[in-house]
Amino acid sequence: MDTEFRNIALIGRQTDTRVAAPMQALAAYLNDAGVNVCAADTLALDLPVARVAEEALCDNADLAIAIGGDGTMLYASRLAREKGTPILGVNRGRLGFLADVTPDEMIASIESVLGGNYIRDSRLLLKACHVSEAGEESVEYGLNDVVVQRRGAGGMVDFSTRVAGEYVNTHSGDGIIAATPTGSTAYALSCGGPIIEPQLDAVALVPICPHTLTDRPIVIPATQDIEIVLLRRDDTRAEITVDGSHLGTLRPGDSLRIAMAPQRITLLHPPAHDFYGILRSKLFWGRDSRKRGDQELES
Repeated sequence: MDTEFRNIALIGRQTDTRVAAPMQALAAYLNDAGVNVCAADTLALDLPVARVAEEALCDNADLAIAIGGDGTMLYASRLAREKGTPILGVNRGRLGFLADVTPDEMIASIESVLGGNYIRDSRLLLKACHVSEAGEESVEYGLNDVVVQRRGAGGMVDFSTRVAGEYVNTHSGDGIIAATPTGSTAYALSCGGPIIEPQLDAVALVPICPHTLTDRPIVIPATQDIEIVLLRRDDTRAEITVDGSHLGTLRPGDSLRIAMAPQRITLLHPPAHDFYGILRSKLFWGRDSRKRGDQELES
């Protein structure tokens, strides 16, 4: 098969029983297609593919195929970021917005991609830099979101936000989310944030359980840097997570700086990909909830 994707990395979690069968079927198909395939040396599946260290999966790959849910896609994005390897997602999770190829369509969709028939989708990536009061820095990159959330069973946290150096607000509550358009359908959505079309370079700042109900989500250009500072209260601290992974503990005197990363993540989709169709499917838009049965309508 004449394809630009001669070297493909398979990414999936071996603990998920739903991943094993499609990964084995996909490995066999790609071998028959004459593609060089690799998987992590820690993956405990009998696959006819080369094995490499997990952190090196995307070093020589032209394409990464992630089989699982959106969590697997986020993990694949960490592996693919430095090399710019495009990612195709096969959905074996529950509510997938990123992995949009179903197992039934897997072989046909990948055959189409190998034939050069696909949609290339460039996604914004955030860079989060935690700077301690002593000046120590920790950096992580997020495709979905950067979250500051109260730690432990204590009360609220108080913190201030600045955008492009300008003071925005002083917040009290459980925390705040800085979400990319990709992450706007994740944690931020459950906190009342807006859905942002993936091609916009924008960030949503979404308060988590704010003490003041007038503390509302705002959307800003991704080119404007964000700074979050925890205010001093007795034994106050907050946890910083980036795409669900721990970055550090934010304490008074520290700062968290969030900016648009120089790298981007490239997703590949089959030709029939439809973002609004995915929203309709996942969020049940366009359906009359009254038509679930005559008994329910009568009640």
